[in-house]
Amino acid sequence: MDCSKITPECPVEDTVYGYYPSLGGNIVFAVIFAICAIGQVVLGIKYRLRFYTIVVGLGCVGETVGYIGRIMLHSNPWGNGGFIIQVLLLIVSPSLLAAGLYLTLKHLVLHYGPQYSRLRPKFYTWLFVTCDAIGFLTQLVGGGVQASASNGNGSKKTRDVGNVIMVIGITFQAVVMGVCGLVALDFTYSLYKHRAERDPSQRVPSPKGPKAFKFYMACTITAFITIFVRCIYRIPEMAGGWGNKLMRNEVEFMILDGAMVAIAAILMTIGFPGAYFPSISSRAATGNRKTNSTDDELQLSDIPSPSFQHTTTVQK
Repeated sequence: MDCSKITPECPVEDTVYGYYPSLGGNIVFAVIFAICAIGQVVLGIKYRLRFYTIVVGLGCVGETVGYIGRIMLHSNPWGNGGFIIQVLLLIVSPSLLAAGLYLTLKHLVLHYGPQYSRLRPKFYTWLFVTCDAIGFLTQLVGGGVQASASNGNGSKKTRDVGNVIMVIGITFQAVVMGVCGLVALDFTYSLYKHRAERDPSQRVPSPKGPKAFKFYMACTITAFITIFVRCIYRIPEMAGGWGNKLMRNEVEFMILDGAMVAIAAILMTIGFPGAYFPSISSRAATGNRKTNSTDDELQLSDIPSPSFQHTTTVQK
């Protein structure tokens, strides 16, 4: 039976989620992400961060529109429009926030010293951002296939195919984040092990002082963890099949997806790297690194600056 609205023959229990999405909760999330999107634009202009602002800002916009889709579902749980919007955008938008975190790690390596990292700085964008994009596109394709058979109106085979593709994309994203986390931990340990030989001027890269930089790092690390938790949650939620028990639990979704991504977006806005870590900004004019570009963060390859070459020569 093709259902388009709630009727005795088409009860809410027969929809994919089996419930009326919370109006208040979804409005709150939509407002939070909208504020974060605006904040990213304002701060990006102020501190001249382009790529970071674009990917994180678009991630917040995607989340905002995704929760608007869930608000639409509250009015009509059988509505295809709202269902397609929230399926597509809420599944892929966190990948954009993750890309901003990978970019941050690259610039931390550039500041503290590539010699302490097992990966060259350029690979933090080439490898992790590229893999993140692959996961993003895979999830987008899977979401599109699911949307074509949305809300019980398509064939089960089509929905299952889309579901499998999305699970592959989410799992791949989680693996990429896990590897990135391990690389970051290894880099941190290397910095600690060689702390005696490091230049003291590099230990506090924030003009606001050590406490401010610790706050920034706490925001970044927490944002990474919350997005990672969300990825882990999404794997069994999607792997369980279309309309499974976990997918029908709105409370768990709001906590393990909505709240996790919202925390990340808030922390990546109040802990904006341009304010606490100027080396990531095109305004940076440090003695350790220069760039021929008006915005170094847009480059997908890192050309060692004269000052970095000099540092390497001294170490040799």
